[in-house]
Amino acid sequence: MLRTKITVLVVAAAALAIAVTAFASFRNVSDVVGDELERGLEDRTDTVRTLLAADRTPPERDDMIEQVLSPKGAVRPLAPGRTALPVSAADRRVARTGQGTSRQDVMVSGTEYGILTRPLPDGGAVMVGQSYRDAVRLERDFLWRICLTTAAATGLSALLGWLAVGRILRPVRRLVRATRRITSTQDLSTSLPPAGKDEIGQLTLSFDTMLSALRRSRSQQQELVHNASHELRTPLTSVRGSAELLQRAQGRLDPEDEQKILATLVTEAVALDDLVRELVELATDRYTEDEPTSVDLPTLAEDSARRHSRRTGRTITVTTTSPTPVHARTRALQRCVDNLLNNAVKFSPPGTPITLHIDGCRLSVRDRGPGIPPEERTAVFDRFHRGPGTQAIPGSGLGLAIVHDLVEAEHGTVFATEAAGGGAEVGFRLPPRTGGEDAPPPGCATSTGTPRL
Repeated sequence: MLRTKITVLVVAAAALAIAVTAFASFRNVSDVVGDELERGLEDRTDTVRTLLAADRTPPERDDMIEQVLSPKGAVRPLAPGRTALPVSAADRRVARTGQGTSRQDVMVSGTEYGILTRPLPDGGAVMVGQSYRDAVRLERDFLWRICLTTAAATGLSALLGWLAVGRILRPVRRLVRATRRITSTQDLSTSLPPAGKDEIGQLTLSFDTMLSALRRSRSQQQELVHNASHELRTPLTSVRGSAELLQRAQGRLDPEDEQKILATLVTEAVALDDLVRELVELATDRYTEDEPTSVDLPTLAEDSARRHSRRTGRTITVTTTSPTPVHARTRALQRCVDNLLNNAVKFSPPGTPITLHIDGCRLSVRDRGPGIPPEERTAVFDRFHRGPGTQAIPGSGLGLAIVHDLVEAEHGTVFATEAAGGGAEVGFRLPPRTGGEDAPPPGCATSTGTPRL
């Protein structure tokens, strides 16, 4: 569970920080207490020496033991009945020589004492022992309080972390519930929770964008299936009717009528084959599998023009003005030019020329046909669109739709306008190839959007 993992991580970090702080505080307090004990021991020793020099007996303290050590090593307690401090060789040397000091920690009757030995002016030395019992108790109590405080602070941080992480992850939980509902119901119209301005909000926006793309994709698929079923029904009905007529006639038809029916079968079968092929291309986007590269539009246009001129016998002229290399998929671009030429051949009267013009990174194909009415210049790039007066012309209505989709995939734009002198001019613009010397001329498209014209 993400909430538990984040809470554990937060609590671990907080506990580590608290423990480090508590340990540092304990060490600092211990050092301060130790320094105070040392100063207290030195002050007490100086006080005892001063009082002894004045032939006065120092007052007793419960945490202190004082005694005088003669130069010969004899010990005289200053407070009767008190436990004697152990004498070391260093203590005797101070008492004998009257020089230096001796400092040591020893155990006396189960209690640790700090002993300081200093020489007396009249010979010998004074030994002062300070008990560490209170200091040890203070240190132990402080350690226990630190442990309890650390435990309480860790528990409080765990509670606050759990609540805070739960609040932070609340949009994630709403997003998870929404995505689960979409997954289980397959209802892409399900709305996602409102998006904030933080990273979780950006994640929600990304999911919403992806969901919108899925909605559009499903809508386009449904529209394609609907339109395809409608377009397939016409040639299939014609093929079926012609076949049934031949079956019922069983050779009784005139040869001329039979030839017409067979010609109809062949024509409808070819149309059906073209329609299925273009539907497969629309559904698979197989031209987008190639890697984009630098494409020289005049070379590509000359190749398409030669092939179509040889196949159709039509005169196709290629003209150029400041051609600019473009960055696109070669096969996809070739398919776009082929479809534009097929469209021009289809709507141009026999014997009329077709012009393919390249201006910078703009390619257009002009025909001498009836032209495209202004209200139809946007719809001609829709799938299965058949304008007024074109219903009887063979075709699937997918050629220009394929051009639009392929050009849009290359971040270009398509257009359809009226040609000067009559006819239509249909084509596309593509972004120029990025590079130092390839500056885009005025006719190049540099926008990433592709409005359907």
